[in-house]
Amino acid sequence: MRIFVSGSLAYDRIMDFPGRFADHILPEKIHILNVCFMVNGLTERFGGTAGNIAYNLALLEERPVILATAGRDFGPYREWLEGLGLPLNGIKEIPQEFTAGAYITTDLSDNQITGFNPGAMKHTSDYRFDDLDPAAALAIVAPGSLEDMRIYTRAYKYRGVRYIFDPGQSIPAWDGDDLKEMAYRALALIVNDYELEMFRQKTGLDEAGVLALTPTLITTRGEQGSVIRTSQGMVEIPAVPAGRVLDPTGAGDAYRAGLLKGLALGLDWLEAARMGAVLASFSVEQQGTQEHRLEVPEFWQRYGENFGAAPAAANR
Repeated sequence: MRIFVSGSLAYDRIMDFPGRFADHILPEKIHILNVCFMVNGLTERFGGTAGNIAYNLALLEERPVILATAGRDFGPYREWLEGLGLPLNGIKEIPQEFTAGAYITTDLSDNQITGFNPGAMKHTSDYRFDDLDPAAALAIVAPGSLEDMRIYTRAYKYRGVRYIFDPGQSIPAWDGDDLKEMAYRALALIVNDYELEMFRQKTGLDEAGVLALTPTLITTRGEQGSVIRTSQGMVEIPAVPAGRVLDPTGAGDAYRAGLLKGLALGLDWLEAARMGAVLASFSVEQQGTQEHRLEVPEFWQRYGENFGAAPAAANR
């Protein structure tokens, strides 16, 4: 099964401020705000929706094709992906741009100030699906280049490729008709509970209306687990307890990777979503979205501890 993951590649550059923003911002001068925060250093981590999902799939011994753009500073990220054994033929490098980057400063009260430079993400990745067998392909369209999201959802429909539509944080950038077009005939729409409300407000659709676009609606709810809705009803999947919770940031992308792996194995939605919940539990145990490690037997052991015997397809 060939898995295509379109979305963003980005550097997450994280800084800690050893104070509180509120102590340095004068409310009566907010209209002429000019502040400087001295931080304790900078940590650079690999991120982006496509990178995170692909990383988690690699942990489960998949080698997805990443469809994204990167800039002239891509070298360290390229080496990281090569070390994971991931193909790079779907990544287009834009030499006049920097790779997308998030600059995140966090204070002692866990308040955050973030600047995001889309950089190369403003460009399309222009992947050509040569010699593609739709029956042996699976895809996810995650937030990234807006034009890529439009192009790839259309390409998958045209070619008969099953794809999951994951609009995520891109929802505010679209109008309702665009969102409906991209969700239409998708294998599933996946959003968190906040994004679902934004999607419904943008499109004017209720739950039945969403399910008229796509047969499956998956809503992730953090520590409350996830919900799968179809025209036949609703199934709830509990979250899998983690050994410790250090950083929930990458849990959603890990969940999506587990879900894709389950579908690639031929599992039904319930079992695939359980795999997503298990993989998400490993993600939150480390700081960063590509810092956790696991062996496949360890993954299935945790699956068994929470959901019983692993599905027969796990031995493929």
